[in-house]
Amino acid sequence: MSDAPVLSPPPTLPGRLEGIIAEFADLEPQERLELLLDFANSLPPLPPEYQARKDAGENRVHECMTPVFLWVELHDGRLTIHAHVAEEAPTVKGFVSILAEALRGARPEEASRIPTDLLARLGLQQALGMTRMRGLHAILHRLRTSVEKGAQQKSAAQASTS
Repeated sequence: MSDAPVLSPPPTLPGRLEGIIAEFADLEPQERLELLLDFANSLPPLPPEYQARKDAGENRVHECMTPVFLWVELHDGRLTIHAHVAEEAPTVKGFVSILAEALRGARPEEASRIPTDLLARLGLQQALGMTRMRGLHAILHRLRTSVEKGAQQKSAAQASTS
């Protein structure tokens, strides 16, 4: 019998995120930026019912220099992410689009498995400046805390109705 500690396997990434990371891994740095821009073009427009809230400055990620607005909602135990990113910031918009795509329909616990080193796993650290990296980390942090907060509120609401 061995005294070696039993290591549990690392938590798996949300399914779509694993595939996205794999897509980026096979590319050269310039191709990674092009793929990021492709993701920017696929971010759905902000639904009209959020427009006035955005115009009022609600849910802005202030730590990011680029105007980024992020809504994370839980419906039937599944995540929905709505976001608006200024058109003049396609790399930021691409990153937000990756997060929205990776978590569409995911459970809150899947969002907690998004690695904090996601930008490194995507191979984007060398291509993006330090200021942009800080902003992207702030977006990821906001997303994770919004999901946690939403899940806690949902649990509290369910507990009070039982």
